[in-house]
Amino acid sequence: MFSDDEARGPRALPARRALVDDVYDAVLGLLMDRVIEPGARVNIDAVARDLDVSPTPVREALTRLESEGLVAKRALKGYVAAPLLDAAGLRDLYDMRELLEPEAARRASTHLDAATEAELAESVVQMRTASAPDEDERFRNYRHFIDEDLHFHHLIADHAHSPLLSEAIVRLRSHMHLYRLNFRHDFEDDTVSEHERILAALRARDPEGAAAAMLAHIENSYARLGPVLAARADDASE
Repeated sequence: MFSDDEARGPRALPARRALVDDVYDAVLGLLMDRVIEPGARVNIDAVARDLDVSPTPVREALTRLESEGLVAKRALKGYVAAPLLDAAGLRDLYDMRELLEPEAARRASTHLDAATEAELAESVVQMRTASAPDEDERFRNYRHFIDEDLHFHHLIADHAHSPLLSEAIVRLRSHMHLYRLNFRHDFEDDTVSEHERILAALRARDPEGAAAAMLAHIENSYARLGPVLAARADDASE
């Protein structure tokens, strides 16, 4: 990680998007790549120099990341990166997902139109493509998979016709990806297969089937990730 007084040189940002969106993506990448370590202070001026932008879009990006729970604003310290979840935090996160996301899938199954169904199907295709083996597990190479995973779940939540339910799911999944990117990179095929089963139930307009498929997906995800965190905790205590 660069220090408070140092930056690693300007990074080129892509054109034709709102600058704050590009800065948001770049700062998120710094968090996910652990260039900014969990719990560390985010130095706005250093990040701005690193991205070759003014501090203003960095502040705007951090405000957005704060709303998603990925950074927090602390008195006298400014913004700090969210810490990684511990075992209890991960279990609590999954408990909440098990309560919210199956209900979103149940409701969405009766509200999907053909265009949204096609969009979900394309998301599954894109995830399958993005899960091809790649020796480089850095965030920039993994972003497409994450974006499609988020897009799939957010589309379902959006079609539950409950803004509060959708907002809660979006916040939870931000934490989920921060955890997954730091701890596990070999779950892609299983995730895509489980998305395919959720999509099949949605296409069948089967509320209970969609809820059951979503619940199984979340339970399987925890079964993949929970032991990894436990093993790392054991290693750290030795």
